[in-house]
Parts: sequence; structure tokens; C-alpha cells
Amino acid sequence: FFFFHFSSNHHHPNMSTKIKKAGGAEPDEFEINVANELAQLELSSSELKASLRDLYITAAKEVDCGSGRKAIVIYVPYKQQKSYQKIQARLVRELEKKFSGRHVMIIAQRNILGKSYARSQKTKGLRPRSRTLTAVQDAVLEDIVYPTEITGKRTRCKVDRRRILKVYLDGRDQANVEGRTDTYAAVYGKLTNKQVSFHFSS
Repeated sequence: FFFFHFSSNHHHPNMSTKIKKAGGAEPDEFEINVANELAQLELSSSELKASLRDLYITAAKEVDCGSGRKAIVIYVPYKQQKSYQKIQARLVRELEKKFSGRHVMIIAQRNILGKSYARSQKTKGLRPRSRTLTAVQDAVLEDIVYPTEITGKRTRCKVDRRRILKVYLDGRDQANVEGRTDTYAAVYGKLTNKQVSFHFSS
């Protein structure tokens, strides 16, 4: 008897192809849930199927935004960010439907290189500017508000000496994102410990 093994070229998305955590760590229950929803969208959405095929996430978490509101932050590989951004508006809309209206944000996974980076023996040259804490926090802010553009930033000192970052968003998007700016501020605050307020440029 000869047994022939026919390898199928059909890619069947399932949860395990949609999440790959750093260092092979096990995803938690919430992350499995998000990965499952992505796999379901890949199966059911003709518009997203081809785009989602090679994409996966690296982590997901719920962020408490106060007043009983929660947001969902999904981390994706930095190299895949551009591919996600092409379908982001549609993907976020679908995921928000599935997660009963909670706001969804997609953020690229970036590594912060500490100040010791340039001093270690193995590395030649200075640490890249794009990997400093400040640069990563700036990039996170851009990811949170995407696809709206940031048109300006000012740092203000409050009476208690705490700094607040005033961020100006493109006024053309005001109608679409006005209802989301409280979530943006809460999520940015949770991820960076920095206080931020959003305004619209005219």
C-alpha cells in the first residue's frame, strides 16, 4: 500500500496563526479572543480576507478608561504596521462591532533601547533616535490617533508642576474622532504615564 500525502495550499486561518507572542509566550484568554475574531474576519470578510492572510498580532489588552469605559489595544509587529494601516479603518470598524462598541487601537510593537545601549560593548555607534523612550512615546501617540494626523504639539505646565501635552489633531477629522479623544487620552496615559489633552486645529 502506498499512502500519498497531498499537501493542501489552502490557508485556513485559526487563532494560532493570528497571534505570535515574543519569546513564544502563551497568549492569555483575552488575546486568544482577539486572535479568534481576526481569524473569523479572515474567513468571513471578502474585503479583509486577502489583506489579513499574512498578518498576526503580538499582544492585546483591555485598558480601563474610567467611568466604566474600556478600550482595546492590539499590538502588531512593527514590520506589518504599513499593511495594517491599509485596512485599519475597516478592520477597526469590524472589531468594534464584535467587541460591543469598545474603541480599538492598533499599535506597532516597538522596543525601547535604554541609555546603556550605546555604552555596551557589542554595539557600535549611538542608539538609533527612533528607539529612545521619547521617540517611541511619540510614535505610540501617532498610532493611537491614526489615521488622523497630528498637526501640532505644545507642552504646558500645570499649577501642580505636572506637565500636560496639548496635541492638535487635523480639524477635518473632528466629526469622526471627537467622540474618541477621551479614550485616546486615557490609553496614552496608561501606556506612557503622560497626561495629554486633544484639540482640533482649525
